[in-house]
Amino acid sequence: MHFGERGSKAFGALLRFHRERAGLTMEALGKHVGYSKSQVAMVERGERPPKGRLVELAEERKTHALHVYQNHLVPGSLQTEAYARAVYLSECCPTLEDSEIDQRLAERLARQELFTRKPQPTVSYVLEESTLTRPLGGRDALREQLHHLLAVGRMRNIDIQVMPHDREIHAGLNGPMILLETAKRAHLAYVEGPSGGYFISEQPDLGDLFGRYGILRAQALTPEESATLIEKVAREV
Repeated sequence: MHFGERGSKAFGALLRFHRERAGLTMEALGKHVGYSKSQVAMVERGERPPKGRLVELAEERKTHALHVYQNHLVPGSLQTEAYARAVYLSECCPTLEDSEIDQRLAERLARQELFTRKPQPTVSYVLEESTLTRPLGGRDALREQLHHLLAVGRMRNIDIQVMPHDREIHAGLNGPMILLETAKRAHLAYVEGPSGGYFISEQPDLGDLFGRYGILRAQALTPEESATLIEKVAREV
């Protein structure tokens, strides 16, 4: 694939968008694709044409399927503006500047274009019940967020399921995960570790994650049961 100056800048902006969507630092992405932090920065500024794995990662914008498990907060692609701002205001060490928060907020909200893109992707979420009750941004922000979950969950291509507190067996104790299937049906996973997140693209780890997510969906409430619970929590906030 050939990139001119304008194409390189557009690609760089797209790369940054998807890197931040996944919660990756430049160092983490560089480690995955064999680039240094400075090389990733140059690509994002449009000063260096992308090659190899970076081009493949950019193709994830054509995601055929997205599956997300989250245990601490509502996933970024489902967040309202008020809730997302509260998430960024909670970040510390380092604390984000206001301008950085505004930029990240705009990029995060733009991710929801995925839901109505043509062709529509298949999207599913499994959320811990605790994510429905943590009042990030205050109770009004949480109530708005819960109603947003209900609205998104009514879309035909999206399933939102809740993992209830009382499950005695739980397949997701290793933490959050994001699973992707590209338009070419290639699979990729992103997981969070103690020192940041990282991609997994090799077997058997990749297959294990997809299998674990399938078990999570079976253990969680159905989408219909989940919507009933979300409605109940929203009334009680």
